[in-house]
Amino acid sequence: MRKFILFTLIFAIFTAIQIYTMERTDYFHLHDQTTWNIFFTEKQGQMTMHWDKLPYPCLYRVDAFSKTTGLVPEEAQYHPFYTDITRKNYQLLSTTAIPMYYQITAYGLFGRLTSPMEPEPNPNYSTPIAPISIYHYTEENPGSRKPYLVWHTVPQAVCYEVEFLSAPPEKEGGTEPSPLYHLVSNDKIYTNGWQVDLDELGLQGPIYWRVRALDLQRRPIGIFSMAEPLVTDAALPSPDRPLLNVFDKMPGEDVPLYPVYQWIPMHGVNRYEVELLVSPPEIEHDITPSPVRAWYMTVDNSFSCYDEYPRPYTGAYYWRVRGIDEEGHTVGSYSDTGHFVIADHPRRPFAAAFGDSITHGGGALSYSPFNLEYNYTTYLNFPAYNLGRSGDTSHDSLLRFDDDVLPYHPYNLLILTGSNDLRSDISAAAIIQDLEEIGQKCQQNDIRPIFLTLMPINPNNIDQAFHTETDANWLEKLQTINDFIRQQDYYIDLEPYFYDSTGTLLDTELSVDGLHPDIRGKMLMAEIINAHPEQFR
Repeated sequence: MRKFILFTLIFAIFTAIQIYTMERTDYFHLHDQTTWNIFFTEKQGQMTMHWDKLPYPCLYRVDAFSKTTGLVPEEAQYHPFYTDITRKNYQLLSTTAIPMYYQITAYGLFGRLTSPMEPEPNPNYSTPIAPISIYHYTEENPGSRKPYLVWHTVPQAVCYEVEFLSAPPEKEGGTEPSPLYHLVSNDKIYTNGWQVDLDELGLQGPIYWRVRALDLQRRPIGIFSMAEPLVTDAALPSPDRPLLNVFDKMPGEDVPLYPVYQWIPMHGVNRYEVELLVSPPEIEHDITPSPVRAWYMTVDNSFSCYDEYPRPYTGAYYWRVRGIDEEGHTVGSYSDTGHFVIADHPRRPFAAAFGDSITHGGGALSYSPFNLEYNYTTYLNFPAYNLGRSGDTSHDSLLRFDDDVLPYHPYNLLILTGSNDLRSDISAAAIIQDLEEIGQKCQQNDIRPIFLTLMPINPNNIDQAFHTETDANWLEKLQTINDFIRQQDYYIDLEPYFYDSTGTLLDTELSVDGLHPDIRGKMLMAEIINAHPEQFR
């Protein structure tokens, strides 16, 4: 037995030396590997990246990045999102609503074998950008007469226009409807999917469809998607439940303290009820509410639902949505069941973010905090719990501090609240008093308050997006509040980065609706914060 162990040990040492020698001498000439044969495939919205195997058994490290804005001095070109390690020569990718870049590096037993490749862009975001369909209805896979048309989200799109055609367009892409084959279109679709009633539109085959993204003024963003055949079979049953909108999710499951639930609506249904459970429903796609549901809410004319309660408790949560009629009866059946997990947080996490909807997330009018690409904490270089709540005034934030912040007891608290007050007749003095009290509560509980200066707003865009007026004295109030913030021990100055060329309004390029920074704006917020590590404990 001893001889066997000794032989095994000697063999293992000899093998390790051989491997070490091959890797250090670069026997297979891998150190000079500069190009990789990369290609992408996609099926039902799930993208996979493939590459050629190297002639040596190794591990592949796949790093995912987004590009930074380039607006903050000395910032890196890329922001890292996640890293995966695999032995396979392919990698399932998290679908996102922002352009992502991927980098592959090969590792052996004794370290890195290749230099990191140049980041490879996700092909879904070519220039000019066009939506890419997820559901395909062909002769082999026909749809019903009420099919869901679904496509990948276009960043910054406020809404979409779907065009139906009698034949493929004269030229693919472009920004204008087809002059020859146009049948009908709908430019009021506010999600990246639509359940269409082809019989109601009077459309019979052959039918083709394509989609383009639009901004707030319904001007094209990019070009039309590739035209797709829409083959249907009248004998097939039509989908009779809402479709969970989980097609383009950011990596990770960083759920805000106040969750938001989102779906693609059913045709002709204007009222929805979301229910939350702490275990999966006993029957999937049934028609009656669960007898053990923890919470529910009804919303009208919407495709998202904001939870009115914080969900701080560790564990798995399940949710589903149903359409309901005026009497509260289920239209069709419940949706698939979605779920999210609240991870156990450290006794004292490094940081948390606290405030109103600018912290909670959302933007471009149509996107809620469910879309993590509109959450500035997504782009921070450190983990930060999102304790924002949409609709908060500065006083609302103050009132919920004890309940929502103290259970986390972070070392650092990023504070941004008061933007909603700028639009109202609430005085700067009242907002400052609320901020002072929030700061005092932090000091009393050994939490470092790091105030973020308020960003400017754009009343004209706010009026166009929300049809509400803005206090004429908003800019004077902003300057007074920010002067106070700049007198605090710890603050980060966001304001100067967000003005347009006039130096008086929130830049439309950073915020479509005039209040909430969009993707690039949220990236910029995080990059400014990342540039000030000295403010943190």
